[in-house]
Amino acid sequence: MVQAYILIQTEVGKASTVAETIGKLPGVIQAEDVTGPYDVIVRAQADTVDDLGRMVVAKVQQVDGITRTLTCPVVHL
Repeated sequence: MVQAYILIQTEVGKASTVAETIGKLPGVIQAEDVTGPYDVIVRAQADTVDDLGRMVVAKVQQVDGITRTLTCPVVHL
């Protein structure tokens, strides 16, 4: 199982709607509105890194109101 944080920038006024929509996607553990350079932070999981990438590109980035994403996989050192 691979987990990652997905940092999301949204259009002005869309953070709450984006977080709510993404929170309902399969594989999303948590989606929160935040302040700072990013508007929403998501914790997600998938079986493989490839599956995670497909989820980000095919599902997360397709949500209306998103302008940019940055995916940060969790590593166990």
